[in-house]
Amino acid sequence: MDGCSLNLTVSALACAIAKGKSEKDISLLAVLFTQLGDSLATIAAGNAICCDDNSHKGEDTLNIT
Repeated sequence: MDGCSLNLTVSALACAIAKGKSEKDISLLAVLFTQLGDSLATIAAGNAICCDDNSHKGEDTLNIT
């Protein structure tokens, strides 16, 4: 799926989810999905740093100093 198709699909999904919901419900869903995306990005970045085969062999935890 190319970027434009993905964008249209996500927009259509957002419209379908929002249909019939109050502004408060839509706002809550928006922040929940934003948090979900941010958490997934944090997990992916942490895994890339600590678990990448090309860096820090032997280390399997994220060390921030």
